[in-house]
Amino acid sequence: MPGNPLSDPNWAPQLADTIDRYVGMIRDKATNKVVLVVRGLVFGLVILFTLVATITLSVILGIKLLQRIVNIGGLVDRDSSVWVSYVVLGGLFVLVGLFLFTKRSPEEAPE
Repeated sequence: MPGNPLSDPNWAPQLADTIDRYVGMIRDKATNKVVLVVRGLVFGLVILFTLVATITLSVILGIKLLQRIVNIGGLVDRDSSVWVSYVVLGGLFVLVGLFLFTKRSPEEAPE
């Protein structure tokens, strides 16, 4: 009788293969997707923090370089080169902000 598991010698390996197949399908559908999402979240956060640090350090470097450039000609002293660099970089940030402000999407008027 092939339907009787006690007399079928392939019953245990077939049952183990069936269980293994279903467990593998469940793992593929659940675990692999979760791992993919978590990896994306972790890598995204690492990139975000690195980007924030890079932008901050670039602004500091830009301020210091601008101070050195203004101070090279000898037209202004060291203390004046500090506020001149702040004014120039602040003006640049204002212009970039105004440009980005004009590119924003218009808000819908409330009814």
